Amino acid sequence: MFTYKMKEIGYTIDLPYGQLDVSGDESAGFRPYQLLVSSIAVCSGGVFRKILDKKRIQYDSIDIEADVVRNEANVNEVTEVHLRFFVKGSEATTEQLEKALALASKNCPIVQSVNTSIEITETIIKKDV
Repeated sequence: MFTYKMKEIGYTIDLPYGQLDVSGDESAGFRPYQLLVSSIAVCSGGVFRKILDKKRIQYDSIDIEADVVRNEANVNEVTEVHLRFFVKGSEATTEQLEKALALASKNCPIVQSVNTSIEITETIIKKDV
């Protein structure tokens, strides 16, 4: 169970890693949509790394950029998240990386939780070291 405590602006929760402040006001904490997008990106990235490791596909690093589309006409809901995975230092082909990422998307619990309401697209970009 998670217990969120009201602050003057927003809410706070103490978690094992530390305190998390959440607020619609960016000066008082992380905004809920930022946490939503971060959850999608980092879950997908973490599962992607595990799959690459299991397949023994080498890489030096994986950075993720996220573009977000929000529907301002309808409560500013998140409608699309476009993720770009920058894979550095990998000898794998783009096709091998794309197959691993497709598998990651199918096995990421956060992506699977929101994919019927948010369009999620993912792209691999190989970078030389």
